Amino acid sequence: MIWYVCFAVAVLAMAAGIAAAAIQYFGNHMRGRVLTPFHLIVIGVFVSVFVCMLPIYGAILAGSQDRVLKTIAFSLHHTLQTFTLDADREIIQDCGLCPVTWLSVFYSGFLSIAFIVAPILTFGFLLSFFRNVSAYAGYLLRFFRDVYVFSELNEKSLALGADIKRNHKRALIVYTDVFDNNDEVSSECIERARVLHAILFKKDILSINFKAHYGKAQIVFFTIGEDETENINQSLKLIERYRQREHTRLFVFSSRVDGELLLTKADKGKMKVRRVNEIRSLIDRILYESGESLFRNANLLPNGDKQISAVIVGLGRCGTEMLKALSWYCQMDGYHVEIDVYDADEKAEDRFRALAPELMAKAYNGVAIPGEAEYTIRIHSGVDVGTQSFADEIGRRTGTTFAFVSLGSDEMNIKTAVELRMLFERMRIRPVIQAIVFRSEERKALSDVTNYCGQPYGIEFVGDLETSYSEAVILNSELEAAALRRHMKWGKEEEFWQYEYNYNSSVAAALHLRARVACGIPGADKREEELSTEERTTIERLEHRRWNAYMRSEGYVYSGSPDKNSCNDLAKMHHDLVDYASLTDEEKRKDSRVGLA
Repeated sequence: MIWYVCFAVAVLAMAAGIAAAAIQYFGNHMRGRVLTPFHLIVIGVFVSVFVCMLPIYGAILAGSQDRVLKTIAFSLHHTLQTFTLDADREIIQDCGLCPVTWLSVFYSGFLSIAFIVAPILTFGFLLSFFRNVSAYAGYLLRFFRDVYVFSELNEKSLALGADIKRNHKRALIVYTDVFDNNDEVSSECIERARVLHAILFKKDILSINFKAHYGKAQIVFFTIGEDETENINQSLKLIERYRQREHTRLFVFSSRVDGELLLTKADKGKMKVRRVNEIRSLIDRILYESGESLFRNANLLPNGDKQISAVIVGLGRCGTEMLKALSWYCQMDGYHVEIDVYDADEKAEDRFRALAPELMAKAYNGVAIPGEAEYTIRIHSGVDVGTQSFADEIGRRTGTTFAFVSLGSDEMNIKTAVELRMLFERMRIRPVIQAIVFRSEERKALSDVTNYCGQPYGIEFVGDLETSYSEAVILNSELEAAALRRHMKWGKEEEFWQYEYNYNSSVAAALHLRARVACGIPGADKREEELSTEERTTIERLEHRRWNAYMRSEGYVYSGSPDKNSCNDLAKMHHDLVDYASLTDEEKRKDSRVGLA
């Protein structure tokens, strides 16, 4: 009976180890934890060999004093020998002691397989051990250098690490949770990391102690994995562990609301923490670098004003952020803006109305009110770019000055941008067309592309990884520095980093200031004390128009009363969402203070 039981337990142990490893690796992606898939397989094989040995040594030691204790000890000893290529292979012959012939055959076969697998696992462990020892040695030899630690090795972290290394030759780049999966992508990433002389740890970012690093050297952490939940969890633990260390920064790549709330609540101590909302940062950067072209390319109206006519194709994450941004960015004296959005989703407009109800309200959308934000937004739901209906819709947009394409894949974005250029050429207009292309090599190859007749398509491909994940964008952003200067006109620096409301609001103010200076708004490039009365009024009215549109794009609505006590940020209700004339003099002064150089 004992032979049956032990054989069944051994088979189940090995199967359980393999199954648990497969579930963890393919299902939960919990790499780099205390028990990795490799460890689970080792445990399964160890238990199965040990259990198999028990009835064999039990039969060999029959009649011996202290039989049970000796059986356990010899079984354990032989199991350990199995993993060190020192096992006695003749023990397999003792499977013949089993009273059932067919079971002894299976028993010996199972042990033979285990005796082959166990040393292979040992060899794998040794390779892993020496690889980690090598990584630690390389890290310790650069003890005094600034270190940039990435939670994962992927295309984004490689692009950012490569740019940091170009700008800082002595910087130490560290990638954690690095596993060679023997696939082409993984091998290519590892080779590219080695070109950077980066340190590669198999352990995850939380399993490595960076506290011992030289105190005056900077440590910058990036939780930049594909799993946002893991990014947030790792970030909270990094904050807890390193918050008292000087010269320490953390960049958390997450666009989720729970990430914002958890990071806002965390006690960051001396640590500087910033959450990177990759989509929002991309749209902000596009406006910072090329937003002024929206005004330069605007159409002249009979009354001398100018018309910005924008088309957005795709109301996914990028398209939504661009729509929200254009609603406030295009608020400018002498300019009018209309935005047409196309999306295949039948509920696209309904979904956007839920995000920004008052922005789309009939009381404001398409209505000109003195001292209020002025814009016209039309969302065309259920229009597929691959249909004649889409071509017909674009044919009605004869005054288009700007088009933005974001449909979820580089291939679709490029195809649609080319089709838009064709449709606009038939209309004899040439608006600016921007299309999202994430692959850097493809974006470079497509720059200045022409057709077979040598005619340039004139499409701007934006958002590639190499540009988006660079030191100038993530770590040392000019826009971020300008936003901090906006914030410091009314608040404290720590509040800029602590609360994303402050951060995002100041970024928007900085973007619009850059645009109004470029558009020549009187007084925009002056200090507050240098303004004439007329210039002050112009700046205040314009800044309030922008602020109203911005707040509505963020989902805020009017609180129903000018009383400050009616303001409720949890409900996204604000008492100042009114026209300029309805503001108090105190609130008007705030607009002029923030809206200047």
